[in-house]
Amino acid sequence: PMLDAFAEVLGQVEFRRPVVGMTVPVAEVCSAQYWVRQVREPVRFADMLTELAAGGVTRFVEVGPDGVLTGLGSGVVDGVFVAAQRKGRPEVHTALTALSTLHTHGVPVDWSAVVGRGSGQAIELPTYAFQRDRYWPRPRTAAGDVRGAGLVSVGHPLLGAAVELAGGEGVVFTSRLSLASQDWLADHAVRGVVVVPGTAFVELLVRAGDEVGCGVVEDLVLERPLVLPEHGAVQVQVVVEAPEESGRRAVSAYSRPEETGAEAGWTRHAGGTLASQAGVSVGAELTVWPPAGVEPVPVDDLYDGLAEMGYGYGLAFQGVRAVWRRDGEVFAEVRLPDEAAERAGEFGIHPALFDAALHAAVFLPGDVGGLPFSWSGVSLHATGARSLRVRLSETDGGVLCLSAADDTGAPVVSVGSLMLRSVCGELLESGGEQR
Repeated sequence: PMLDAFAEVLGQVEFRRPVVGMTVPVAEVCSAQYWVRQVREPVRFADMLTELAAGGVTRFVEVGPDGVLTGLGSGVVDGVFVAAQRKGRPEVHTALTALSTLHTHGVPVDWSAVVGRGSGQAIELPTYAFQRDRYWPRPRTAAGDVRGAGLVSVGHPLLGAAVELAGGEGVVFTSRLSLASQDWLADHAVRGVVVVPGTAFVELLVRAGDEVGCGVVEDLVLERPLVLPEHGAVQVQVVVEAPEESGRRAVSAYSRPEETGAEAGWTRHAGGTLASQAGVSVGAELTVWPPAGVEPVPVDDLYDGLAEMGYGYGLAFQGVRAVWRRDGEVFAEVRLPDEAAERAGEFGIHPALFDAALHAAVFLPGDVGGLPFSWSGVSLHATGARSLRVRLSETDGGVLCLSAADDTGAPVVSVGSLMLRSVCGELLESGGEQR
């Protein structure tokens, strides 16, 4: 019944020649009867899409009050379908989303006409991975069968294999570190340079010590920072000497660039002593949490402040969740982000979690800051922790003591004493000794 009235209305409409190529003759489209037939006869939408796709059309835009045809079309032919408007959604946002989708699929868009000429300027995006969101593949380091080369697999993310030296002269552990295989290390930067954290050296030595029955780091001095290149890798060796009469073993950590190999020679980064677990105190339990009598400390600006000091901690190392103070002591709750937590069980203690436990030292009364320099009495009591309850205190001379427990209060790691030192830019460039 509405067809005659519809034709009467169409008779008052001025038709213009289409500017987009069509398969229907122009004269037919510009007639009122064509549109009257559209009301009553089949539209043959699928047939039209198939014909367009056969002609090389791969991108389709629905201009209308909703995206019904977009949903139907995507089930008929392959291509990019966007709707200029969506029911119940903001019009400007929806239109811009449609334009940006087309733009990313190769459709030229006159953005100056969209946003207004002179209202902005185009900038080049960096070609490196962004700080917060990475889109590069993240291959996991797999432990291969190294027995054919006379080695023994250690099965650790930071240590690949071990070989016992003939004559009982000690054990050498080998590894390979890079930002491609251990991408979380990129989140530990000092003055814009990626530096292997001191807690990673502790993890290396503890794991090597476990292999030879000396799992306590009695003392450790980090002599030179290990800077990781943006591209490529470094080879690492941890050398555990033959045991002394007391059972203790001297230990050293070295590295060299993989690309240059023997031409560069080995650089010593750390040296210390390993001892057995006998007689080691497990430290204080932290079953009551937070402890009684503490006062909360704001931590929202913690990592912004550390960044101003030159310490660029990325997401993997931003583990401090809460801090409290009491009588010169600091208590902190630290936690690994979900992605790092998935691999926590592969470590004795994940270096990013252990490092985050030290960040709360900036809240101690003394002038405490910098990177770990000298450790003593480091004992690991449990493995695979994803979060820690941390107690930090300071003795005379800026020496730290640390105890950390899991979410039940059971001890995880303890440090008898730890000294922090600031690192100058020249040291990072030259690899010279800390002062």
